[in-house]
Amino acid sequence: MSKYNELWEYVGKKEDMSFKLTFDQVRDILGFEIDHSFLNYKKELIDYGYEVGKISLKEKTVIFNKVVS
Repeated sequence: MSKYNELWEYVGKKEDMSFKLTFDQVRDILGFEIDHSFLNYKKELIDYGYEVGKISLKEKTVIFNKVVS
């Protein structure tokens, strides 16, 4: 089980083609701040029908995009 499972499940329940979460929103979902390990774990999200798009350190946001097959 990944430490990011709660976030992946939250994202997987969305129906939007693309949406943005702030780092604060992600922290609220997970209960901890995201760190560099997020980059290694983000490939797990594909199993939930989404992928991580842009991560903006300046805006402190993450964009999630639905995977279209």
